[in-house]
Amino acid sequence: MSIGVGIFLIAVGAILRFGISTVSTNGINVHTIGVILMVIGALGVVLWLIVWAPWGTRARSRRTVYREEVPPDAVPPTYRRTVYREEVPPDEVPPPRRYPADGPY
Repeated sequence: MSIGVGIFLIAVGAILRFGISTVSTNGINVHTIGVILMVIGALGVVLWLIVWAPWGTRARSRRTVYREEVPPDAVPPTYRRTVYREEVPPDEVPPPRRYPADGPY
């Protein structure tokens, strides 16, 4: 039973116990059925909190993670290649930037 089903049973039991004015109908006591459903729902919620709440998402996020130490020699170095050129060919130079304040294009 999940916590949602337990809360639903408590709600239905409360409606049957406090919301219906009929005391008995042909051998069935509606108020007693409401009390029974509320007790079963409360028991289900308590059992859910005891059994399933420790296995919730917060408990899963607190797992201990063990990592193996990697020796520094085993990690390959990363290289960044930087190229510097003294002269730039004229076809690679972008045109000068013009702004609207400089006048028409």
